[in-house]
Order: sequence, then structure tokens, then C-alpha cells
Amino acid sequence: MKTPEFADVLAARRVIAEHLPPTPAWHYPVLDAAVGAEVWVKHENVQPVGAFKVRGGITLLASFTAEQLAKGVVAASTGNHAQSVAYAAALFGAPCTIVMPEKANPAKAASVRALGARLVLEGEVFDECCEIAERIAAETGAYFVNSGEESALIAGVATATVELLERAPDLDAIFVPVGSGTGVAGACIAAAELAPGCRVIGIQSAQAPSAYESWRTGTLVDRPNRTAIEGLSTGHSFALPQAVMRALLYDFLLLDDGEIRAAQRLLLSAAHTMAEGAGAAALAGLWARRAEYEGRRVGVICSGGNASEPELAAVLAIATAAETSAGR
Repeated sequence: MKTPEFADVLAARRVIAEHLPPTPAWHYPVLDAAVGAEVWVKHENVQPVGAFKVRGGITLLASFTAEQLAKGVVAASTGNHAQSVAYAAALFGAPCTIVMPEKANPAKAASVRALGARLVLEGEVFDECCEIAERIAAETGAYFVNSGEESALIAGVATATVELLERAPDLDAIFVPVGSGTGVAGACIAAAELAPGCRVIGIQSAQAPSAYESWRTGTLVDRPNRTAIEGLSTGHSFALPQAVMRALLYDFLLLDDGEIRAAQRLLLSAAHTMAEGAGAAALAGLWARRAEYEGRRVGVICSGGNASEPELAAVLAIATAAETSAGR
């Protein structure tokens, strides 16, 4: 596993530019007022698959030989990595098999099917899906796209932070959600080159803290995975992003799922943005540290917008309960 460098990020950007336009970054008066800072939201929720990971999928498969593409790819995911690989496979003409949990987000599963991939719904959680996907790859000769241990995935998703820093230079900090850790590792690499004084801060669900505990202890560990936040749902930690995080990550926060749901509601009401749970985790992290960043310029990576209908109902119920308790 090669640790990606900034030169790899620039190479990834050239590849991605042939297939994807830059995504917008905006700050919103109501959100700024609520947080007490100038908050730049990087809108990866508007990618064609609704999430930032498509950058990594394109970068990886663009590097494949014709023979590798012909053998195809296999991936395991709760949804966004799946869509990334399926999208890239369709783009480059490679057969694709995706393994998702039995109770996968219906919208994400529908997207995988629409992209032409073979969908296998098996396993209760992401970690079980990985075992099944690896077995399929071994049986078929297809390439298993590990969601964490691919240098090209990190280089690809790092381009989102490059775009953010070009749109909003001189950020004091960037908050990034952490599942496998590729997104925050990419943000670290980009910020270290383009904005060395900018703090990169990761956010993970306290109900699935494997990456946090691995970063804190310096040792790869597995932890129980009980989160309802799909994009943060992993009980396993990954060596490659952890190596980057240990070298460059400024801080790492654990937040309860409920705090992340509240941030989804804030994005919806104050920034006109429908985010899935992982897409709102960065804002939840900033909200938890808002006193520290009052009056400063801060970026949050809205990593995805693939929220299911039950998820959105739960987010709206937060506001309804709050208004009821206030007697409105």
C-alpha cells in the first residue's frame, strides 16, 4: 500500500476533470449566524451518485489496464462506496458486483442496480459484506476494491478538499466525516500542501468508534458497530488512512448519532441542504466545537445526500419534538 502524496492528488484531479465538474461550496447567512462562524459547506451531495466517493472510484478504475477492466470489480459497502465503484465500472465498461447489507438503504441499492451492477444483498453490517465480497472476488478473479486500503481512493477524494480550499482560502479548520477514513486522510494531504495552518478534524459516530480508537491508541482495533449513520458504519479500521491521520490529523471527535441527526436538521433548515447522516457529521463536529471557532472561517465537507425516507422522517421528527416541548 503506497501512501498517496500531493502529486497523486493532482494527477487524480486531472483524471476526474474529464468526467466530473467541480462541486460548489457556499456559506449561508442563517447557518453562519447559528454557528457563530463563517461556515463553508462543500457540497459533495450533488455528485451524480450523491456522494464524494465517486471521485475515488473514477481515479482507481482509470488506472486499470484493459485486462483488469475485463475481469471486473467487486466491492462491499453500505451504499456510497458501492455507488462510486458501480459508477466508475459503468464509465469504463467493467463488470461489477456490489455486496450491500440485507437491509440496505433502498435508494442506494436502486442506484447500484440502475448503474448496471450485480447487487448482492447479504450480511447484516458492512464488515460481514466485506467478507462476502472478498470471497466473490477470489472465486471470480475480479478485483476487490477495498474501501479503505486503496491509495487511489484517497487521492481521488482529496480533490474535494483541493476545490474547497481554492473556493475558500485561509480556512482555520476543515471538519470531515470518518467511516473508513479515506475522506479525512485525503483532506489532510490536501490541506498540508495548500493550507498548512488549517486544522483538519475528523468526526465519527460514538456508536462505531473503531477509527477513533485506532487513531487515539496508535494501534489498529475493531470495535462494536451499532451506529444508524450508514456512511460511518464500520467496526473495522484501515491501515492506510490511519497512517495519514496519525501524521497529519489535528483532532478527532466522537459524537452520538442523535447529535448528527440534529446537524442534518440544521443543514436542511439553514443551508437548504438535504444531507445523509454522514454528510451532516462534519457540521455536527463544528457545532460541538462552535465556542472554539466563533468568528472564524471554517469548512465542512457535506460528503453525501443519500438520505432514505425513514431517515428524513427521523430528522424532521427532531424538530417536531423540539417545537412541541417549547409549546409552539
